[in-house]
Amino acid sequence: MARWIEPVTLEGDRVTLEPLTAAHADDLIEACQDGELWKLWFTFAPSPEGVAAYIDTALAGRDQGDLPFAVRHRESGRVIGSTRFFKVDEDNRRLELGHTWYAGRYQRTGVNTECKWLLLRHAFETLDAIAVEFRTHWHNRASRAAIARLGAKQDGVLRHHTVSDDGVYRDTVVFSIINQEWPAVRQNLRFLMARGGP
Repeated sequence: MARWIEPVTLEGDRVTLEPLTAAHADDLIEACQDGELWKLWFTFAPSPEGVAAYIDTALAGRDQGDLPFAVRHRESGRVIGSTRFFKVDEDNRRLELGHTWYAGRYQRTGVNTECKWLLLRHAFETLDAIAVEFRTHWHNRASRAAIARLGAKQDGVLRHHTVSDDGVYRDTVVFSIINQEWPAVRQNLRFLMARGGP
């Protein structure tokens, strides 16, 4: 029996989202060094030394129904980051979109907007999802603003949601887009992409 979410390649004007494999490791090591994203304490971007484990975890999730992607910049041909569908609830046609990060030079260039456009369009128009959820750290203000700019609505804050390795509690901000909101969100994303903005 086919799973609800199967590996797929999604093509845009700026990026191609292709199923993540171990062969992407060297490119992702280079990408994460651009901006040293792992040093931002409120993100989950891997360090160069942690990329192999990051990919292993993503691929283990794939075996449970997740769909991790490598983000390839079409003009340069370079892999510049990663994103994924995860916490997939097939019975209720819900999923989370996250674990998203890009090399520093590609942030605020329109890449994220197009990635979200491709992923949300696939979720709502191909998979017939009921809801797509986003979560981010309370202190990741840039991520919160980016999610809201997409048109997602804040559902709430999960206080003391998780504990980091160093014992610090994380408050998690939860956003979602539901299927009835997709037409307006789609129109907003088209507008943002036409303007070439982030």
